[in-house]
Amino acid sequence: MAKRSAAAAPPPVGVEAYDSEALDAEQQRNLWQYKIQTRLANEYYLRSHPEIDLLLMGFLRSLLLRRPGNIREFAA
Repeated sequence: MAKRSAAAAPPPVGVEAYDSEALDAEQQRNLWQYKIQTRLANEYYLRSHPEIDLLLMGFLRSLLLRRPGNIREFAA
């Protein structure tokens, strides 16, 4: 099976095309480490604050029950 590179996949909607040569190898590693550390910090924060889960559940419940036409306005 052929191995697909990340650059071969189309970017997500609303994201500019990938520039695989914008960062050198060391910068790529540093960026990857930064992303990992950020995810770990976010996970730790969310696990330390269970009230956030309750807030999100309440918001999603209201959103699904009311089905507002403008979600951003509803969220504000």
